[in-house]
Amino acid sequence: MNIRSLTRGDGVVIGAAVLLFIASFLHPYSVSGFTYDANAWDSLGDGMGVYMGGVVGAALIVVNRCLPQPRKVLGLDLGAIGVAFTVLVAWIMFWTIVDTPDRMDAAAGIILGFIAALALAGAAVATPLVPALQAALVGAPAPHAPAPYGGQPGGGYGYPGAGQPGQPGQPSFGGQPSQPAQPFGGQPSQPSAPQTQTPAQDFSPFWFAVPVARPLFSEDGAQSPIAELAPGTWYLAVEQRGATIVAQTQDGRRGVLQDTSGIQRG
Repeated sequence: MNIRSLTRGDGVVIGAAVLLFIASFLHPYSVSGFTYDANAWDSLGDGMGVYMGGVVGAALIVVNRCLPQPRKVLGLDLGAIGVAFTVLVAWIMFWTIVDTPDRMDAAAGIILGFIAALALAGAAVATPLVPALQAALVGAPAPHAPAPYGGQPGGGYGYPGAGQPGQPGQPSFGGQPSQPAQPFGGQPSQPSAPQTQTPAQDFSPFWFAVPVARPLFSEDGAQSPIAELAPGTWYLAVEQRGATIVAQTQDGRRGVLQDTSGIQRG
């Protein structure tokens, strides 16, 4: 599970679920100015069926977001089931606060519970639709591990700030500038005419992060995703193919990222 894939909308969902759980322990009604000495847990239909129903819905949404790939139960996405739970709880709380028993007024348990359920359902429904709620809840850390290729830090296009040792003009081990390699026989090589390199030869592996969750497709051209790249996690681009890149996940899987718009390079 990757908590860095959580969005701001998921943060609202978590906060509203906590508020709804607290509301279940407060008094739901007041009678003629007196507090009705009960709470939602005196009736399992209210405590487990309504208040905890919203908490369970929030848990399904958050867990489904943290998983590498969405999970399904009986063909239904866990996130969709969680959203349905939150909407149902908000609907029940609305009619509970509207239709209070005679000579009773809604107290903190119902009022706070309705506000929490409304915020919970609103965030669950709006997160896939509002870009501001899709931003990462936890910022991505700066990449600090060296690229795995050859055990040297990437001095190429994407990895921050370093030139590779062994190049002319760069200090090598011991503080001395490295010299160009001499060919066999001890004769210095003659300068050759500059050669034009293709874009593929100019490519160097770089680290990147995606702004929103995006599928990673197989390199053989199949259109079934093999993984999902989550925002807040750094991945390694190992090859460029036109407008797409070949990315490597943390568990070593490789695939083609077709949508490269808005990616953050390390």
